[in-house]
Amino acid sequence: MKLLEGKRILVNGVANEMSMAWAVAKKAAEMGAEIAMPFGSERMEKRVRPLAESIGAKFIMPCNVQDDAQVDALFDAIKKDWGGLDGMLHAIAFSDRDELQGRYADTTRANFKNTMDVSVFSLVDLTRRVSELMKNGGSIVTLTYLGGEKSIPNYNVMGVAKSALDSSVRYLAADLGKDGIRVNAISAGPIRTLASSGVGGFASILELNAKMTPLRRNMTLDDVSGAAVYLFSDLSSAVTGEVHHVDCGYSSTGMIPNDLKDVLLKGLDAE
Repeated sequence: MKLLEGKRILVNGVANEMSMAWAVAKKAAEMGAEIAMPFGSERMEKRVRPLAESIGAKFIMPCNVQDDAQVDALFDAIKKDWGGLDGMLHAIAFSDRDELQGRYADTTRANFKNTMDVSVFSLVDLTRRVSELMKNGGSIVTLTYLGGEKSIPNYNVMGVAKSALDSSVRYLAADLGKDGIRVNAISAGPIRTLASSGVGGFASILELNAKMTPLRRNMTLDDVSGAAVYLFSDLSSAVTGEVHHVDCGYSSTGMIPNDLKDVLLKGLDAE
């Protein structure tokens, strides 16, 4: 029997074949789950629909999380056809890329509010809705990043949003635990995706990260999807309210490795 056999999982946030959400959807389907896979906008449909159809996903319909009518329609369709859900992936975030550089202090009110609405409140709203369909308990997983715990260059307001997302995970886990519903986050290290392309200097971040992690490599989409399958499965039945780091150990380190110190110090001396 496959690890997710018999489970029905709603996957939100697939953008293209390189997105973490797609890696999770594909791996979950391979592990036996039935997948519901809406798309966030008409522009994304042409990329998302072929992917969804390739794994036999259902409910390939629009779901802009800022459009209550679209979200209502999605959940009405799922309730009518499936009756319930066992899991949900939240992989939704957005901020004006022009404000993901420079100073966080210069963030505009409009972008702050929009970033929080799309990146944080959407988890709260979708969790409230999906919990009503989890009559026998379930597992909710969101994607976060270390920028919510520590300051990261060029992450700015998105880091503040991820901090709010992490806190929301804990509060939602407390709300829903009595119903047998678990809520967790995966904090993935840097991976080249459509979302990460909006972060300035991302190529340098990838290069440095691979040298700094205890495992001396960058994480992969398979690393992230494997962790998600675990959190959706019954193997993690006592895990909730957690931010699970899948970053090759980067978040556990406090200083650069000894074998890199001389290289970096020479660079500073040259300046």
